[in-house]
This record gives sequence, structure tokens and C-alpha cells, in this order.
Amino acid sequence: MQRRYSLGHLILAGVVASVLILLMVCVDAQGQIAFMSDRDGNWEIYVMDADGKNQRRVTNNPADDKWPSWSPDGKRIAFESDRDGDVHPIHGNPTSEIYVIDADGGNPQNLTNSPYHDREPAWSPDGSRIAFGALRENRINYEIYVLDVDGRNLQRLTDNPGNDGHSGNRFPSWSPDGESIVFTARRAWHVENKFAITYEVYVLDVESGDQHRLTDNRNNEWSPSWSPDGQRIAFSSDRKGILQNFDIYVMDADGGNQQNITNDRVDDGSPSWSPDGEWIAFVSSRDGPLRDGFPTADIYIMDADGGNLQNLTNHPGGDTGPAWLNSPFSVSPASKKFTMWGRIKQADQ
Repeated sequence: MQRRYSLGHLILAGVVASVLILLMVCVDAQGQIAFMSDRDGNWEIYVMDADGKNQRRVTNNPADDKWPSWSPDGKRIAFESDRDGDVHPIHGNPTSEIYVIDADGGNPQNLTNSPYHDREPAWSPDGSRIAFGALRENRINYEIYVLDVDGRNLQRLTDNPGNDGHSGNRFPSWSPDGESIVFTARRAWHVENKFAITYEVYVLDVESGDQHRLTDNRNNEWSPSWSPDGQRIAFSSDRKGILQNFDIYVMDADGGNQQNITNDRVDDGSPSWSPDGEWIAFVSSRDGPLRDGFPTADIYIMDADGGNLQNLTNHPGGDTGPAWLNSPFSVSPASKKFTMWGRIKQADQ
């Protein structure tokens, strides 16, 4: 008997075919990790495949270019740079600003123009805005700001006498729905007979400005990173208190179920999730050769539960600040197989 196909079957077949074509076209762009490295003498932005291959430099400037963040479509990268040569009026060091560059290194654009520090951008999931930490308005503490991708509509999201953010630890991270931002802040707090002034993980509602603390540890929590499904947050912490050693932890998005997933004598930090949520990229100096008496850092990946550790960069220079390109399509770093967020419902046969 000849099989009859409904209009729904034909539409589904067309969708699947389009997805497969898109995957074949976009595979090179989707399995990417951006990072920063001083391997060529100063900090520049680099990009590599998700298995560590094909490492190439994106920026080439005598100034320092740091902390990359992908646009959701993978076409551009936001980063901080002190290339404009301004000098901070209080600290006296070069100020950093937020730039955007094409993924191939072309068309650099300066989005902010402040005499103070603008640092560590984070591109919103819908591609319309960029959050960042800034030392502005004659303040001595960092606050979280957001602006449109064309540099307009600057808005301060936090206003606290504490330090909302910790420079050098990628502190803003958007929730996948774009409604919230998780960040690290050093604020004095007192609850249940505890008092501390340490860096803790906070989350804020972008629309209302409401904030609440997710961690309550006497040590420091840095570098929070939201998982692609919105269910978990990875971060680094020195809560074990062993020589200020940082490890990677994962918790539920409400702060519950905190779990330690790395345990090494050197620091592990700056976690970044793969688009399918099965892997975490992070920084560690556990295998790095000594430079000026200190081990250099490399970019690693591991399963989301801490297993299957792999060194991606393995370079004598310093590599840090990994940023996985999060998109609906991804490439598994271990097997190079295509994966997708969500599922396509199978049609009845």
C-alpha cells in the first residue's frame, strides 16, 4: 500500500531539511570559543574551534584587548580595550572601553566613550543590548550598566556603595530569556548571625531592578555564568579556604543545590557553558609552565559534572576568559556531532 503523507508531514520534512542545510552552512561559526591571550606579547582576542583546533587571533593592536563576548548570531564579538589611550583621572592607568568587532577581526567600533573604566561586556540573548561593569560617575566602585548595541540608551542597573562586580572575572551574565542578569558583588551583609564583606553571587531583574543574593559564603564567589537552559549557574569560589584556591561550582538558578565540580591545588575560574549545556569551558593553570615564577593559564573544557577534562589551548602564553558561542546550534567538542537545543517532534508514521 502506498503511504499517504499529510501537509503536516511535508511541512516538518521541509523544516528538518532547512535545519540540516543551516547546520552545514554554519558549523564553522557555531562550534567556536573566543578567549583572550597574551601569547603574542599583549592581550588580544582569539577564537578557536570547540575542540581547541584552528586557534587564530582576531584583534591586533598594541593596546590590551580583553574579555570577549559573542553576539548570538556569531557574527560579532564585544570586548574591552584600552586602545584609545585615555588615562583614568583618579587611578592614572589607561581606561578601558567597550568595543565591537566582526568575528573575522574587521570593522572595530567603539561603543562607549568615558574617562572611566567600562569592562567585561556580556551580549544579551536577543542581540539588542550589551551589559558591562563600569567605574563611572566619579565612583570608586563598579556598577552594572547596559546599552544598545549601537552605543545608545546607556542605563545603570545597580546603585550600591559596595562593589557590584569584580574586575577580571567576567561578572555580568544574562539569563537565556534576557530578563535577568547574574553578577558578583562585594556588599556588607548580615543575616542569621553572620557578617561578611565578600564577593557573592547576585541576580537582578533587568526590568524592575529587583535584586537578591544567591550565595552566602564567608569566602568569595566569582564569575557566575548562566546555563543555556536557564536552570543552573556555574561560578568559581574559594570557599574551601585553602590558600585562597578557587574551584568551579554549579548551583540551581535559585541558589540551591550547590556542588563543587573541580578540585585542584591551583585556581580554576571563568566558567562558560557550551550551547547544549553538556560542557563547561574554564581557565586553569594546573598544567601551565612557569613564567616569572608563576604557572601560565590554559583554557580547559569538562563535562558539566566535572568529568572528561581536556586542555584546549596548551600554550606557554597566558590564555583566559573563554566565551562559548551560544546559539540554537552547536558542535560537540568531543565528537564533532551536531546537536540542537530542544527537540523536533517526530511525525506519526
